[in-house]
Amino acid sequence: MSPPLLFTRDGAVAVLTLNRPEARNALSPELACRLADAMDEIAADDAIRAVVLTGAGDKAFCAGGDLALSLPLLSGARQPQDEWDRRFLADDGVNARIAQRGFDLPKPVIAAVNGACMAGGMETLLGTDIRIAVPHATFALPEAVRGVIPFAGALVRLPRQIPYALAMEMMLTGTAIDAPTALNAGLIGRIVEPGALMETAMAMARKVAANAPVAVQQIKRTVIAASGVTLAEGYEMEDRAKRVVMSTEDAREGPRAFMEKRPAVYRGC
Repeated sequence: MSPPLLFTRDGAVAVLTLNRPEARNALSPELACRLADAMDEIAADDAIRAVVLTGAGDKAFCAGGDLALSLPLLSGARQPQDEWDRRFLADDGVNARIAQRGFDLPKPVIAAVNGACMAGGMETLLGTDIRIAVPHATFALPEAVRGVIPFAGALVRLPRQIPYALAMEMMLTGTAIDAPTALNAGLIGRIVEPGALMETAMAMARKVAANAPVAVQQIKRTVIAASGVTLAEGYEMEDRAKRVVMSTEDAREGPRAFMEKRPAVYRGC
C-alpha cells in the first residue's frame, strides 16, 4: 500500500502530498503523525528552502480529521488500537506542527489546493504562506455542525486573514465558500486550472528557494510575530530582523551580483 504521506524533494523544494485520496485525504492518526514528523525534518534541514503542500487526486486537498479514526480518539469514543493512535493522543504537538500553530517553521509553505479544503485541512491551510487553488476548490470549517470546534488555529487566524463577518459565517454555520469567494476575501492568492496547479506552485516555490534564505525566513518570522502587536512593537521586530539579515554574507552577495550582472549565489549565511 502507498504511504499516507508522500515526501519528495526537488532541489531546495520539499513536496508533501497527503496521500489518502480514497478518504479525501482526511488526517488519520498515522497521516497526522507522519506530516508532523515531516515538518520537523523540514524545519531542521537547511537544504530545504521552500515547501509545497498538496493532496492526492482531484477531489480534495484535505477533508480534515478522519471522522472514523481521529476525532473519536480525541473524544474518547474510540480506544487506541496501534502505535499511531497512541502517539496521536499523547503528543499534543502533532496538530501544532501540522498547522504551524506555535511551531517555528521559517521556510515558506505554498499550498496547492486541488479540491475540498475542510476542517483540519482548512486549519492547515491557514498556517501556509502562499495559496493557489483550482476553480472547483471549496473551503469550510464545519466543526460546529459535528458538535466540536476548530482547535488548530482557525479561531484566532481566520478573522485575521479574511473579513470578520465572513469568518464568523463560515465557523458558526459551517457553510462552505467557493474558490472565487476565497480569492475575493484574500484567503487564497490565485486560481489556476487543475493542469497548471502543481506547475504554478513549483515555479513559485523555486522562485522563493532561489532567494536569500535568511532574508526569506526573517520576513516570514517577523510578519507572523508582528500580527496583533502595536506598530512600535512591530517596528522593533522589523529592526531586529534587519540587523540579522544585514550581518549576513548574502546581504553583500545580492547587490554584488546585481552590479556584476550575474545570478546571486545565496548560501544562507
